[in-house]
Amino acid sequence: MEEDWSREIAERRARHRGIELQDGHWEVIRFLRQYYSAYGPVTHARELTRALESRFADRGGSRYLYRLFPHGPVVEGCHIAGLAPPAGSRNSSFGSVM
Repeated sequence: MEEDWSREIAERRARHRGIELQDGHWEVIRFLRQYYSAYGPVTHARELTRALESRFADRGGSRYLYRLFPHGPVVEGCHIAGLAPPAGSRNSSFGSVM
């Protein structure tokens, strides 16, 4: 996790990607940061994808997450949240590093 990360940094990164952070985005960002705090760096993108889809299943899972983060909830979400993207996150099903 980036030590100097802040909401302002997240907002700037999101704007750079054409995203205006709203409540749904912040909920995903909080989940990602809490997940990394609880479990440490993720070893593979699939692990984080499953955790995200499970947590947000009641809102549509993957479809909901891609509406929030069009370039991939794992890669784009981690970037905005100040987290290192997990291994395998260059796979197009996770989004790609820009």
